[in-house]
Amino acid sequence: MAINKSISKNDWQYILIASLLIIVFILTDLIRVFDKEFLYFVPRLIRDQPYRIFTSILVHADLNHLLSNLGGIIITRYFLMRLGIESRFFYLKFILICSFLNFSIIWIYEKILLYILNFYPNYAALGFSGIIYALFGFLLLTSFYGKSHFLAKKIGLKSNYEVHKMSKTICIIGLIFSFLPGISLLGHISGFIAGCFLFLI
Repeated sequence: MAINKSISKNDWQYILIASLLIIVFILTDLIRVFDKEFLYFVPRLIRDQPYRIFTSILVHADLNHLLSNLGGIIITRYFLMRLGIESRFFYLKFILICSFLNFSIIWIYEKILLYILNFYPNYAALGFSGIIYALFGFLLLTSFYGKSHFLAKKIGLKSNYEVHKMSKTICIIGLIFSFLPGISLLGHISGFIAGCFLFLI
């Protein structure tokens, strides 16, 4: 692969996000400047502490959790390059919008539980995997249909059978692993749904 195809001038987006995740991990897990418990996504606290919608995607349970999500950034970057991404800010915009949308889906689910079962879930969620799953949902549909614009801005993504096949395999394997203990099935599924919805707009 030619060097000009393997390195993009837009790679700063992925480097910025990956660096931010690493820095937050150092601050919370290695030198412990911050307590992660104040950054988790906790449903009953969101009303008074809405900042948790964003901070929860930056913190990770442990090093393996962080590395798996950094791997997800690398894979999604590779897929976007294969599909011919033409936007300088797509990745950052997608993450920002997806954070709100993912939260909205979880909020609706929680309200349904409260209304039907009179049960309000009490859990804490953290990690970037919800965003990664949203990107995989978006890429799964994009690699099949292509997508020229996102929020009225040109992104120039073209369909690609190879990427579609790989992203489909990753989504299936990821869904299976989401049922393992300690993994947020709701976070992964809501992320995937958010990504599919963002493909449609």
